[in-house]
Amino acid sequence: MGGYFGAISHRDVGLDVFFGTDYHSHLGTRRGGMVVYGPETGFVREIHDIENTPFRTKFESALHEFKGHIGMGCISDTDPQPLLVRSHLGLYAICTVGIINNIDELIDTYFSDHGHQFMAQSSGKVNVSELVAALINMKENLVEGILYAQEMIKGSITILLMTPDGILAARDRLGRLPVLVGKHPDGSLCVSFESFAYHKLGYEDAYELGPREIVALTRNGYETVSPPGKEMKICGFLWTYYGYPNSNYEGVNVEVMRYRNGEIMARKEMEAGTMDQVLAMVQSNLGVGFYPESMAAPALAAGTVFQIRLAEPIPERFVNLIEDTSRPQSVAMKAFKKMLLAPEEE
Repeated sequence: MGGYFGAISHRDVGLDVFFGTDYHSHLGTRRGGMVVYGPETGFVREIHDIENTPFRTKFESALHEFKGHIGMGCISDTDPQPLLVRSHLGLYAICTVGIINNIDELIDTYFSDHGHQFMAQSSGKVNVSELVAALINMKENLVEGILYAQEMIKGSITILLMTPDGILAARDRLGRLPVLVGKHPDGSLCVSFESFAYHKLGYEDAYELGPREIVALTRNGYETVSPPGKEMKICGFLWTYYGYPNSNYEGVNVEVMRYRNGEIMARKEMEAGTMDQVLAMVQSNLGVGFYPESMAAPALAAGTVFQIRLAEPIPERFVNLIEDTSRPQSVAMKAFKKMLLAPEEE
């Protein structure tokens, strides 16, 4: 797994990229990297090992070097990135997140045309981002190259590609991982894995890419340069494990989803565990049980238990809600409050 954050603006975005990338630290623990571009400095890039020292600590001493109107960063659990690539398509930076299941096959195909080599290796293995760049460079422009790479790759790969003019963001072919665009009130744009990362920086939700979609971000705005596909197979672990509680994927909040999952599991646990135990204890003459009539119907019909009808109706029960209005409410709290205060017919 890994995370990424990119930003482009008429102003300097070095700090935005630094904090936006750092907010993805929960998605990777091996490598962290940043790259920015400015007309006077060109591309400035650093990659650090973050296995024993956090991303923020590694990069904060060099922040004064990251000055530019466009930049991106990456947290990776696999390869060092972002990489700088020069080809017939120009000079660009690239970072990727995902898994390539046919990597050996792609490497063999690439080597079959003599004269090719890979330079950026990780523990003797080919760097995935360099392999993706090699596939992209087989076509006549970056967009065609990204589509070709997505077509050749079996698995899932999301790509951020940065040139001096802008950022190309490409979601993986089946939409397994999210790619979101945020917009700042000052007109700045960002692209991110986690929505909460840009919310903390003052950006607002602008757009969420569909599967296989490619969006171009420039200082003047963003546009789709390759439309989304129709097949979506987003990773369910985003809500149950990887995702940050404040984030949203496909319009669904992570924290709310986890509460809903807990509610479903608790309901099933009660039905499968507690309910069966109650009926078994009653059938063993261990006491009187309160049990749903529909679930007890087979035992009633068999005569192994009998029904005691209540002379009095079951009294209504009340739930009291006490809240501290001086503190902000989480998304889950707002949903819980709405559920409690909903009209009875709902």
